[in-house]
Amino acid sequence: MLLERVHDPDLSQTSYLIACQSSGEALVVDPRRDIQQYLDLAAQHGLTIAAVAETHLHADFLSGTRELAAATGATAYVPGTGGEDWQYGFEAERLHDHETLTLGRITVTARHTPGHTPEHLSYLITDGAFADEPGYLLSGDFVFSGDLGRPDLLDEAVGMQDTRFTGAKQLFASLKEVFLALPDHVQVLPGHGSGSACGKAIGALPSTTVGYERHFAWWGPYLKNDDEQGFLDELLDGQPDAHAYFARMKRQNQEGPALLGERITPREVGAEELQRGLEDGTLALIDTRPVDQVHAGTVPGALNIPALGKAAGHIAWAFDPDTDSAELVVLAEDAASAAEYGDHFVRVGVDALTGFIPSLEGLPQTVPPVISPAELEQQRSEGTAPRLLDVRTRTEHAAGTVPGAQQLSAGKVLFRQGELPGEGAGPLVTFCQSGLRNTVAASALRRAGHEVVELDGSYAAWAQWRAEHPEQAPHPAPAADRRSA
Repeated sequence: MLLERVHDPDLSQTSYLIACQSSGEALVVDPRRDIQQYLDLAAQHGLTIAAVAETHLHADFLSGTRELAAATGATAYVPGTGGEDWQYGFEAERLHDHETLTLGRITVTARHTPGHTPEHLSYLITDGAFADEPGYLLSGDFVFSGDLGRPDLLDEAVGMQDTRFTGAKQLFASLKEVFLALPDHVQVLPGHGSGSACGKAIGALPSTTVGYERHFAWWGPYLKNDDEQGFLDELLDGQPDAHAYFARMKRQNQEGPALLGERITPREVGAEELQRGLEDGTLALIDTRPVDQVHAGTVPGALNIPALGKAAGHIAWAFDPDTDSAELVVLAEDAASAAEYGDHFVRVGVDALTGFIPSLEGLPQTVPPVISPAELEQQRSEGTAPRLLDVRTRTEHAAGTVPGAQQLSAGKVLFRQGELPGEGAGPLVTFCQSGLRNTVAASALRRAGHEVVELDGSYAAWAQWRAEHPEQAPHPAPAADRRSA
C-alpha cells in the first residue's frame, strides 16, 4: 500500500492519496481544487486515480473532488448520510455507514461519524497485503491530533440555530460508538492541522493513533467516565471565530464547485490598462508586498495580500466573488509567480485572477495612514474617542485589547460592514496583534469605501508602549471603554 499525505499550510488542510501498488489503483480523499499535485503523484508512482472521495461538506476550502474526477475519469464518492438537507447536488456515488470500496488488495470502509457535520464520514483503510483488519483511519474533521472537529460551525458560519448542541451530542456518540471501538494501534490521519479554524486546539502532529487520543486527548476522561455534559461544556467553550466566507464554501461545495478545466496562464497587464480598470471597477490590484513596504506607498484601492503562504485565507477575507465581478491583477515578477497565487485563490473559490503586473511604476501612489500608539494615547488623554476596531479573534480580544475597541475579526469585516463601530470621531482605527491581519482587513475596508487608519505595530506595539509609559496612561475610560477592556 502507498499512502501520500498532501498538506496545504495555507489553510492547514490535508488530503490523502491511498493506492494499491500491485493493481495500480489510487483513491484521493478530500482533494483541493488545484489538482496538479495529485496528477503528478499518480504519474510518479505509475498509478491510475480510480476514485475520489469526500469526508463531508467542507466549510474552509472549496473541494477538488469534482475537479479531479472530471480530469481523470475517476468515480466520485460523497456521503449519502445526514438526512435530506445534507445531500450533494452533483453527480457522484453515495456512501453510507459500513459500505466499502476496493482498490486491488485495499479495502476502504465508510463509517458515519456525525458531529462536526451531520453527514460526516470517516474512512477505515485495510491493507489486505499485510492484515485482515483496518490499520488506518482517515478521520476528516472528526478527530484531529489532540482535538475534535468543532460542532458549532453551522451556527457560527452558516447562520443555523442551536445546531451546536445536537452536533456536540453526536460527536460524543461517534467517539464512543465508532472511534473508541477501534484498536489502539489504528493510525489516525486527520484532515487538518494546527492553524485551522475547524477546531480550537488542533495539534501540529501530522498523525496520531486511537490509543494515544484515548489516553491523552482532553476529551478522554469525559468518555472514560461517560460524562456527556462535561464533554459538551468543554467542547463548546472558547471555539474560535469562523470566517465569513465559510458560508459560501458550504453552499458551493454542496451545489458542486464550478469546474476549472484547463487553467489559463496569467497575462502581463500594463500600467495604463490597469489604471483604466481600477477606475471603472473591472480590475482590482493585489499588492503582494510586505506590510512595511505597503505602508511606504501603494496604489489606491489595492488589496494587500502580504504573503503567498496565507494567500488563500487572506483573499477570501478581502474579496467576495459573490458580489464583486472585478478581475484580479496580482503584483508578481512573472506569470509563473502569478499562477502560484492563482493556485491558492481557487482553493477558496476566487477564480478571478487573470493577470499580473511586475511593478507599480506608472501607477498613482498613496500612503496608507497609520497612527502610533503614542499618538493614539494622546488622543484618548485629550478626551477624543476614536472608532477602534480590533480585528483579532474573540479569544484574543477577551484576553486584552485597547480600551473601547469593538471586536470583529479580519475574516468578517468585509462581509459585516453594518457591524463596524459607528460611534466616535474620525476614521476607523484598526489593529490586530502584529499588523499582518490588519493590513488585509484595512485594505478591504478602504476598497469598500471606508476611511481607515492602522495602528502602527498593532496591539503588540500598543501594549509595549503602555508598559513602558505607565505614567502617561489616560484618565479613566468611560464605562463603555471599561467594559471592553
